[in-house]
Amino acid sequence: MKLNKQNRSIILSLLCLLSLSTMAQIAKPTTVPQTSTPPPSKPTVYAIIEQVRKKYAPDKRVAFFQAELDSNRIVGKTNLPAAKKDLLNRLKSNGYSLLDAVKLLPDNELLENRNCGIANISVLNLRSQPKESAELASQALLGTPLKVLDRERNWYMIQTPDNYIGWTDGSTFARITQYQFDRYQANKFLMFAKPYGFSYSKADENSQTISDLTWGNVLAVKDTLQDFYEVIYPDGRNAFILKKEAIGHQEWKQSVTASEQNLVNAAFRMQGLPYLWGGTSWKGVDCSGFTRMIYQSNGILLPRDASQQVWSGVEVPFDSLQVGDLLFFGEKATPEKSERVVHVGMWLGNKEFIHSSGMVKISSFDERSPRYDAHNAGRYLRARRILGTDKGIVSLKK
Repeated sequence: MKLNKQNRSIILSLLCLLSLSTMAQIAKPTTVPQTSTPPPSKPTVYAIIEQVRKKYAPDKRVAFFQAELDSNRIVGKTNLPAAKKDLLNRLKSNGYSLLDAVKLLPDNELLENRNCGIANISVLNLRSQPKESAELASQALLGTPLKVLDRERNWYMIQTPDNYIGWTDGSTFARITQYQFDRYQANKFLMFAKPYGFSYSKADENSQTISDLTWGNVLAVKDTLQDFYEVIYPDGRNAFILKKEAIGHQEWKQSVTASEQNLVNAAFRMQGLPYLWGGTSWKGVDCSGFTRMIYQSNGILLPRDASQQVWSGVEVPFDSLQVGDLLFFGEKATPEKSERVVHVGMWLGNKEFIHSSGMVKISSFDERSPRYDAHNAGRYLRARRILGTDKGIVSLKK
């Protein structure tokens, strides 16, 4: 079919309009459907509990925090008032309406306000759980003041002056009120200064023994005789101790001096002492209990465990070690896990260190030495200097 001039013009105009419409559709921006961002989900109760635990009680050896959800209540126990307050505030701010059933320790109602204690035997054992078969966690010497936090049957949760928490049998310490504690502490005290010994029922070595004694035991002085001190135990028992085996507690504090040589002397005196997991006395020591005793006998109180002692003092490189520095051993850090400190000893110089492993003994980093300790040489981690610093330690002279 032939198109006349007029028809061709009409068709061209239509094609032009169609082309412009298509181009407009292509150029038109595409509208993306808008989706609303969902509000962040609130943390669960258990997540909040874990947040608070990590903040206030990351080390359960020195702080107690236990909480859980029980129906419409939050139940548990803690000796940290700030942790409880923060927990309740976080729960409330996240919309949880729960009844507060978290007890603050000490539980004075359960303890009948007798929340003070004093170790009443030569060496008091602290266990990880309220039973005799539980792990021995640490020890406290006769005369050590204690905070009593909780009770389960005849077992008591106690806290030592270095904040270490454990369980002990109720027969091992005197549980008293704050008033009774203050009265006892007002006495003049002596310290037993021999590794081992006894107290007696009379001022006579051949009389009935009242108890055994070990270095560091502290007792109140009732009277001073020619060759004996008459003393009072925390539970009120009277006894007699040979003068030559004791020293005034204040006198000891004033005379004790921490030096490289004094640390070595204290360490050498304990050579051959048996290894005892949890031990911190002359009756047996674990690795950190040994280093703790070395420094304690020189007027410095270290934290209880090796993984705590590693934060005391200042770090020093191996090639700058001085006598008395603490050496730490364990598992080196990897991309998957952090460093793990499991052992500690004290540097003696000449590539040698003294530590408790099986028994208190001297070992060496020198491969040519008969004392070479390949096992520990291969797992050495770091060293810390205690002398001349005050970080992470307590002076017993104060």
